[in-house]
Amino acid sequence: MDKITIMLVDDHKLIRDSWAFILGSDSRFKVVGESGNADDALRIVKNEKPQIILMDINMTPINGFEATKLVRKYSPLTKIIGITMHTMPTYAKRMMQLGAMGYVTKNSSKEELFKAIMEVNGGKKYICDEVKNILVHQELEDEHDQPDLNVLSSREIDIVQLIKEGLPSKEIADRLEISLKTVEVHRYNILKKLNLRNTAALVNFINSSGL
Repeated sequence: MDKITIMLVDDHKLIRDSWAFILGSDSRFKVVGESGNADDALRIVKNEKPQIILMDINMTPINGFEATKLVRKYSPLTKIIGITMHTMPTYAKRMMQLGAMGYVTKNSSKEELFKAIMEVNGGKKYICDEVKNILVHQELEDEHDQPDLNVLSSREIDIVQLIKEGLPSKEIADRLEISLKTVEVHRYNILKKLNLRNTAALVNFINSSGL
């Protein structure tokens, strides 16, 4: 049986080395490339066309969300599994919206990583147990009156992240290549959806949420 070809994308070499060692211990998998940034990753993807990419979300300057969109453009048959320290379902939802097939946290076991790869390679979507358990807990708690980042759109999440960085609306507009008016509308909608009174309350909520 042919091995499943896998590419590793993470801006920490130690993590890439760890993934490569773990995957190399299983005869089903073959690591065909690794990269610490999106630009190099795209170059390798175009040449190798790996079946699976393990994609870290928190890379700079191009994060895993943007990198996922680019990979989908240049190698649409390559399946992407987002790997991150974030357990928030919002991140998993966004990765899936951008074309990823799987989402696994860095708390996941080796066995769960292998399971995710096999499921995704077989054409199925996979979300790790840790995130699924959080989703179940949220449903059981039914705390609709509490601020919940999961109600925000992908663009609103982008803006929230830039607000956390301390960028004013004008710089946010320039960074996202949208109009200042559009940014202000998004900011208004974010506060309304989260039931927050002002930007100061939003910043406090962002910091407490671990975004």
